[in-house]
Amino acid sequence: MGAGRGALSVAAGLVLVALACVGYVLPPAFDPPPLQADHAFQAIPAQPRGELRPVARNARIAEQSVTVRAEGQPLEGTVRAPLTPGRHPALVFVSGSGNGSRTEFTPQAEFLARAGVVTLAYDKRTVGYNFRDRDFGLLADDTLRMVALLAKRPDVDPSRIGLWGVSEGGWVVPIAAAKSPSVGFAVLVSSPNVSPLRQVAWALNEQLLRLRAPIGVRDLLTRAMGGVGFDFLRYDAMPALRQVRQPVLAFYGTQDPSIPFVESTRALTTALSGSGNDRYTIRFMAGGDHAMRINGGDFTPGYLDTLANWIIGLPGTAVPAVHLAGATPVQRFAAADVPAAPWYAGGAMLGLTLCLTAVGYVAGPVAVMLVRLRGGPLVLGETDARLWPPIRRRLTRMAWTGLGMLASVVLFITVLVLFAVNQAGAWPAVLAGWVIVRVLAALMLVQEVTAVAAVVSALREGMRPSRWQHVAMAGVLGGTGLLLVAAAYYGLFAFPW
Repeated sequence: MGAGRGALSVAAGLVLVALACVGYVLPPAFDPPPLQADHAFQAIPAQPRGELRPVARNARIAEQSVTVRAEGQPLEGTVRAPLTPGRHPALVFVSGSGNGSRTEFTPQAEFLARAGVVTLAYDKRTVGYNFRDRDFGLLADDTLRMVALLAKRPDVDPSRIGLWGVSEGGWVVPIAAAKSPSVGFAVLVSSPNVSPLRQVAWALNEQLLRLRAPIGVRDLLTRAMGGVGFDFLRYDAMPALRQVRQPVLAFYGTQDPSIPFVESTRALTTALSGSGNDRYTIRFMAGGDHAMRINGGDFTPGYLDTLANWIIGLPGTAVPAVHLAGATPVQRFAAADVPAAPWYAGGAMLGLTLCLTAVGYVAGPVAVMLVRLRGGPLVLGETDARLWPPIRRRLTRMAWTGLGMLASVVLFITVLVLFAVNQAGAWPAVLAGWVIVRVLAALMLVQEVTAVAAVVSALREGMRPSRWQHVAMAGVLGGTGLLLVAAAYYGLFAFPW
């Protein structure tokens, strides 16, 4: 019944070469080039000492919970206000991507409130904001409602109410500032200023380099990103930035693995200078990560004092002695767009492939169940009784291997996301996960080739499959074939690893 091992080895090798070529020929390439050195970022002066002077934080503060009506849902927030007399500058915190709980801003809000700044942090909306759909304009409207609430307070100077936005908030704050003159100033922390797709692709490449992941891991993830059809990923931040007329303070950390901080700075200065706004201050904080912390711990030295001194000193601090200052930023690679996937590799086609594979894997058991329900015969003839069981076992193993490969890919991507946050010591796990994914793909290929050979050999020996056996063989072999082509597109058979 079995084909010769030599013939099977040759067949498997030829199929492997063909699948490896699919990984090279069909997918669009993503290979971000090194970023060209820019003298303007290699000769940045040190931050002026006056910006770093310690801030007096001796004011007693009061906390108040507030509810603000917004489109589709109420928004809950917390106001922290100094109890010193007079009107104070005020700041609204705008969160980055994710659930955006107001509690994440508690340390900064309390610091500023004790220094004399009224602060408002609120929980991000859940209606109209999710993983797939994000309306930055809707989020900007939420921030303006918070500004309007603060403007009514007797302890707030309405001409000095600003917005503070981190990461994704860097796309939201400029929209709000461009919409309303009620926004007196803007603070941007780790603001990407390039499209979300470019930012995510750059972060992916940078974090995988830090994880020492094989190049094939990047190809797998970027090809998957190319098939995602989320409209917000192509958002252009420049039109809103060009309309910002308020003073701007921007912070970037030199150890931030999540945004292309040099290109983000270029985009910001180009937009503001091009529209005639020279009231911008950009500071690079040594060792700062995406949240202006040192490895997720304490805030980078000087960040909170610089922030408070700048806000309290407005309007005098709006035009700095030097626009760019601080530590020297080093960005290794340029931010590049992930090429859009061709029609045959889009999200809809991938979903269809997985559905057809699932149908193929369950077709055999379902066919057997239907035959039994109808009272049809399942008894095999003498030849079939001898030849069918080995084929059935091969098909069963193939189905489990295919499901195992899909599960391993999902788990591997999850591990990458988790390690992107805390990368210490993660590279052995990343390499091990990649090896497992590729070994399962290779095993699936070998099983497909040997199963086809076994079926052909059995037919030559006189096996006469019934209708339900035809369904079982076609379903598993066809489903596994679809998975093999999909795996080839995502580079699981490409070399080098």
